Amino acid sequence: MQYLKEKVDAGVDGLISQLFFDNDYFYYFQEKSQRLGINIPVEVGIMPITNKKQIERMVNLCGSTFPVKFQRILDRYGDDSDSLRDAGIVYALNQIVDLLAHGVNGIHLYVMNNVYVARRISDAIIKLL
Repeated sequence: MQYLKEKVDAGVDGLISQLFFDNDYFYYFQEKSQRLGINIPVEVGIMPITNKKQIERMVNLCGSTFPVKFQRILDRYGDDSDSLRDAGIVYALNQIVDLLAHGVNGIHLYVMNNVYVARRISDAIIKLL
């Protein structure tokens, strides 16, 4: 967090978070940032799950974790790509609605060039923005 503070003090005027699957982690980050005087806009990084192996690889790379609810989705639908994609979109939408209700500065979708997923989410939240 201290490095982030140094970057902001040096002139950074906006941030995009890493992906996460538990909004409480972001809210904790937000509180800690504010205590350090980091008061710039932060767009939240949301990655809808569409592929079990891909999401497990991404989580390993960025150090994120799966909440129990999310792991259940992977366990239940991980071998059915269409069902996993649809469940992943619903999970991401639930996250986004909660984040918007908490007044986040923006949403950054990590959709890995998947236009279908981007469109479904965009269409679902357009009136909430």
